[in-house]
Amino acid sequence: MKRILVTGGAGFLGSHLCDKLIEEGNEVLCMDNFFTGSRSNIHHLLDNKNFELLRHDVTHPTYVEVDEIYNLACPASPVHYQFDPVQTTKTSVLGAINMLGLAKRLKIKILQASTSEVYGDPEIHPQPESYKGSVNPIGIRACYDEGKRCAETLFFDYHRQHKTKIKVMRIFNTYGPRMNPNDGRVVSNFIVQSLKGQDITMYGDGMQTRSFCYVDDNIDGMYKLMNSRDGFTGPVNIGNPGEFTMLELAQKIIEITNSKSKITFLPLPQDDPMQRRPVIDLAKKELDWEPKIKLEDGLVKTIAYFESIL
Repeated sequence: MKRILVTGGAGFLGSHLCDKLIEEGNEVLCMDNFFTGSRSNIHHLLDNKNFELLRHDVTHPTYVEVDEIYNLACPASPVHYQFDPVQTTKTSVLGAINMLGLAKRLKIKILQASTSEVYGDPEIHPQPESYKGSVNPIGIRACYDEGKRCAETLFFDYHRQHKTKIKVMRIFNTYGPRMNPNDGRVVSNFIVQSLKGQDITMYGDGMQTRSFCYVDDNIDGMYKLMNSRDGFTGPVNIGNPGEFTMLELAQKIIEITNSKSKITFLPLPQDDPMQRRPVIDLAKKELDWEPKIKLEDGLVKTIAYFESIL
């Protein structure tokens, strides 16, 4: 049995990861400052003898004894990461420094939950891990994009300089139960609006594309990456290569919810990427991983969750 630290463990992805790690027979130390995480996401785990909750901000050092670290702490939706952009950058950069320092001291493996946002508004489509990105370092999204890019830099420098065992995962759009209904992400926005019969707000002309990975597939990829061969550091794309326009997504959600919602169009936000789709050849080769859950099936499960909480 391993004792595993999950930073951001009360968040959308973090709480699902805690579930997975406990199912696999581990002890989990969930660390969260509850800026975007929610106690309701982990409420079902609070009485589990293999689960421990530590309320702590990753920007401050922590001294615990664990066997592995999954570093997921960071607000991940534009609404939340732009609320306090300086703190967002601190969370990515200081959080990486603190967790890498802990991993170095304990001589343990650490996984960084990075993001497809490191590719910015890509000039290459779809995006392989070798693509270096097209990011605006002074734009409103830079606190997140550049924060995550700097975290990757730190991970690889700790690996080269201190021989720290690292795994870096670039997460593409993920959705599923426990998403925050007010996080401003496209899936949660469209579902909440359609369930309430409100107009669906479409930014731009709706022709921009995204690839949507169901949360169970994402967590499976994360777990496989952490347990991959020692020589494999990543970065590795984890996402679903199925590509859909925003209009297609809205129409699917309206259809599943049987909603009367109409679509209204608003201006596209600054630096919003027009295309996003992962090349997942590396994940297939190294992790024997590819997503299994189709968008329609994942949306049905996600909509059922939102119906239960709204």
